[in-house]
Amino acid sequence: MQLRPDTTRRRFLGLAGGAAVAGAVPVVTVRPAEATPAMLASAIRSVTGGAEVKTGKVKLDIPPLVENGNTVPMTVSVASPMAPEDHVASIHVFNEKNPQPNIGNFHLGPQAGRAQVSTRVRLADSQKIVAIAKLSDGSYWSATVDVVVTLAACTEDVI
Repeated sequence: MQLRPDTTRRRFLGLAGGAAVAGAVPVVTVRPAEATPAMLASAIRSVTGGAEVKTGKVKLDIPPLVENGNTVPMTVSVASPMAPEDHVASIHVFNEKNPQPNIGNFHLGPQAGRAQVSTRVRLADSQKIVAIAKLSDGSYWSATVDVVVTLAACTEDVI
């Protein structure tokens, strides 16, 4: 901004404030990326390294029908003695249709006492949720739940 010699301090501050406000209020349209089951499979492969994932040992507690996808409670627990020689090393949670397929990664050890994590998630639409636990012996175990969402989250336009 180039000032003329007759520009007053008040005029300068008014112009600078107007420019700051104009730059601080951009118009943005946010839309989720098109998530696919292939993206889910790829995210799971990146965590497991392509190892076999068996069904069992993992319990995924999430409501099968939710009215609002903005905040959905979820608990993942794994049957494990959590002893130094036999414990859950990590728990990974994935979703099928959100823009980011990996919801969270939780790293545990025998000091955790019990293999359980609880959180709240946002769900963009009705979809499959997958929880995978990696045990200290290197094996992977999973549970899957289909969740029906009546009012989706993550899909609003921001203007």
